[in-house]
Amino acid sequence: MTLEQLRAAIDGVDDRIIGLLGERASLVEEVGRVKEKSGDSYYAPEREENLLRRLVATNTSRLPEAGLRAIYREILSSMRALEQTIKVAYLGPRTTFSHQAAARHFGSAVELCPERTIGEVFEAVERGRAHYGVVPIENSQEGSVNATLDRFIESDARICAQVFLPVELNLLGNGPLAKVRKVYSHPQPFGQCRRWLAEYLPAAECVEVSSTARAAELAATEEGAAALASGMAGEEFNLPVLAPSIQDASGNVTRFFVIGRKPAPPSGCDKTSVMFAVKDQPGALAKALAPFEKAGISLTRIESRPSKRQAWEYYFFVDLAGHAGGAELAAALVELSRVCAFTRILGSYPDTPAS
Repeated sequence: MTLEQLRAAIDGVDDRIIGLLGERASLVEEVGRVKEKSGDSYYAPEREENLLRRLVATNTSRLPEAGLRAIYREILSSMRALEQTIKVAYLGPRTTFSHQAAARHFGSAVELCPERTIGEVFEAVERGRAHYGVVPIENSQEGSVNATLDRFIESDARICAQVFLPVELNLLGNGPLAKVRKVYSHPQPFGQCRRWLAEYLPAAECVEVSSTARAAELAATEEGAAALASGMAGEEFNLPVLAPSIQDASGNVTRFFVIGRKPAPPSGCDKTSVMFAVKDQPGALAKALAPFEKAGISLTRIESRPSKRQAWEYYFFVDLAGHAGGAELAAALVELSRVCAFTRILGSYPDTPAS
C-alpha cells in the first residue's frame, strides 16, 4: 500500500473509533440515569480497574500496557463527565506532583481543586467541597509522608484507590548554576536529591516550602534562587532547567491515595489499609499481627506514628493483601480489634500496578 492508502485506512479506523465512542457515551448516559435513581457513586474505582485489567489481558496489539491504560483513563474520564462533574482536591498549587497524580488517575475531564495543605485536602472531602482528594502517602526513597498519616488518625475519609507517579526532579532557576545561593522545595524532594545538592551546591541554603510549585513560584521572582520541582512547574513559571533529573536514585516513585467518603467494593485483587493502637503490655504488637499470620495474609507495609495525645503511645499503619469484605481478612480484623485498644479500617482499594 502507498502512504496515501495507509493514511486513508487509518482515517477509516478513526471514523469507526469515533462511532464506537459515541455508542459507548450513549450507554454511559443510560448508566448515569440508573445511578441517579439508585444513589450509586458515579466514580467506581473497582469497576474502572477491572475494565483496565481486562483490556490489558486481552490486548494482542503492540500497544504497551502503560499506553493502553493512559488512553482509557481519558476515555473513562470523559465518559464519567457525562454522568457528573467530579471535583477532586489535591495539594496545590498547579503543577505539584499531587496535581500530576490527580490528573494521571482521574483524567482531564474533572474539576481539579487545589488546596494549601494536606489537611485541607482531607477537609475538602470531609465537608463535601470535593467528591475525592488525592494525598501523597509514601515515596520509594524517602518513605512515608507523615502529614498524611497523622491526618488519618482524625479523619473519617476512606481510601478508595491508589496512584503511583514516577518522580523526576529538576533544578529550576534563572541561573546560571554557579550563582545559585538558595534552593526552595518541599521536604521530600530535598531528601530525594540530598547527594546531588551536597556535591554541586554544598553552600546553598535549602529552604523548605509547602509544595514544589510554591518553590518554583518563589525561585522565579528571586535572584540567585532555584527550585527542586517538576518540568511542568518550570513551564508554568517560565523557569529554565539548570540541571535535569537530579534525584539520587533511579526509579523514584511516589504513591498517592485517593480518599472519598464511601468505601470501594472489591475488585478481585485489592489491598486494605488499617490503623490500630496496641494495649500497653508486653508482646502487644506481636499479638496484633498474629491473626494475619495465622490466616496467611501478607502485610506489605507497616509504619508507626506517635499518637500526639499521650507520651510513648503509638498508632500503627498497616497495608494488607485483600479486601476488608473478604471472609478471611474480615475475620482477622475482628481478631485484631479484640487485642487492640483502637482499630480503624482506612479503606480497601484496587491493587494497581506501580508503573
